[in-house]
Amino acid sequence: MYDERFLRRAIALSAEALTRPGCEPFAAVVVKEGRIVGEGINRSQLTHDPTSHGETEAIREACRNLASVDLRGCDLYSSCEPCALCVAAMEIAGIARLYYAAGLGQSNAALAALPEAARFPIDSGRLRAQCGLPVEERAMPARQALAGEAVAVIRAWADKARAAR
Repeated sequence: MYDERFLRRAIALSAEALTRPGCEPFAAVVVKEGRIVGEGINRSQLTHDPTSHGETEAIREACRNLASVDLRGCDLYSSCEPCALCVAAMEIAGIARLYYAAGLGQSNAALAALPEAARFPIDSGRLRAQCGLPVEERAMPARQALAGEAVAVIRAWADKARAAR
């Protein structure tokens, strides 16, 4: 259920980025049963990590705090509509609901005034389209090799996990 306090917290965290070198104004919180279990702010430039978005950082902290990678039943509140990378992380973690403030079009318009050198060019539309394509149809060239060896390792892990239960 939507609670404005949590969206306001995500926006407040995004505003904190204005005072933190290497941070960008995108933040999120993960909420479980009415309390914040994870917070995150975009630290991509600071950590040299292109996956350090507000949403992924909030998910990472929530998982650490809950000692689980299962966030089913949790909600995510974001200062901005999540990109495809963050949507994928939310799906993998099991986030139940998303609430966000600025839309991608709105944030892109706000960032359009930056000189090209100051922007890291993330084309959210292209990212979403590429993620939905089979690997052989994507713009990035890809080649499969050594599948048998990799599958053997995966099978060994599955056998070990099955035996432990």
